[in-house]
Amino acid sequence: MSEAKKAPGGTVSEGAVKAGDGNNIFKLDEMAGIKTGVAYSSAKGPLIEGDKTMVGLMRKEKGTGARPHSHPNEQWNYIVKGKLRVNIDGEETIEGPGTLLFFPANVVHSTVALPEEDVYFLVVKDASHSVQGIPADGQETGAYFEPGFGPESG
Repeated sequence: MSEAKKAPGGTVSEGAVKAGDGNNIFKLDEMAGIKTGVAYSSAKGPLIEGDKTMVGLMRKEKGTGARPHSHPNEQWNYIVKGKLRVNIDGEETIEGPGTLLFFPANVVHSTVALPEEDVYFLVVKDASHSVQGIPADGQETGAYFEPGFGPESG
């Protein structure tokens, strides 16, 4: 496996915080976040990277989410609060707190926060590629918005 290109700060994801060398404890709820899928998703939150893995506490505002996309690295999401409409390779379900989701590498998937409340989830990925994925339609048009939740409705 080839090593992923490093961003400034020694991470593979621009804006992530590098762990190690004495930087080993992180208060995620007190940290600034980054947008983790600007081309296709509303997810944002703090992201920490070690040498082989990355972990973040992400938030999707109610009625927003990720359009179908994939990435060359595996991903795990653990839902902490709220409910997500999840689609993995064409199979759709609604999942809530306590659910662990696995997204295999290169498999198209999407997640959308239901309109009732924001969703918080822990994300874990291997660091063979950045946190950013690839929109399935090839269009970098931003996040998915349920009707009435887009930027124009605010």
